[in-house]
Amino acid sequence: MLFHVEMTVKIPHDFPVEKADTIKAAEKAYAQDLQRQGKWVHLWRVAGRYSNISIFDVESVDELHTLLSSLPLFPFMDITVTALARHPSAI
Repeated sequence: MLFHVEMTVKIPHDFPVEKADTIKAAEKAYAQDLQRQGKWVHLWRVAGRYSNISIFDVESVDELHTLLSSLPLFPFMDITVTALARHPSAI
């Protein structure tokens, strides 16, 4: 199942920088692992925002929920998920 996921990160301004850096490093490692597994198929930064647009290829909605809620930055994210279906005109 393919999903379009937009994630916007909102770390509070008073959050300790060292702790934020540790969480960001863990986020990067986790995201790269999911990409290597083929679950996080595409990852694009949204220019000018602390946000990304991603495509996930997972077995179920439950798997996607588990992956997203396991992201180290999850507590600081606003996430929008859209299920995708093949377009009849796609080659």
